[in-house]
Amino acid sequence: MREIFEQYIDQRINDMSTTFIELTSGNVHRDVGGYPGRNHRMVICCDVMYKRMAGNDEVISAPPSGKGATVTVRYYQKNHQK
Repeated sequence: MREIFEQYIDQRINDMSTTFIELTSGNVHRDVGGYPGRNHRMVICCDVMYKRMAGNDEVISAPPSGKGATVTVRYYQKNHQK
């Protein structure tokens, strides 16, 4: 499942046509599948979102635990150009 989240997030970052993109973990997981549900992998989704941060990307919001459906990360295009 980790690889699916990585591919999805990387694709969204690579396809951005603006200065930045904001991704929210609940929406990412819904798009990938399996959320909501008994066997959701929200922790893995959040881990991947944090791992994909670079430069001055920033966490816009997160629950106290740091992982949950409300984690929102702003990824800046300049930090992910190849």
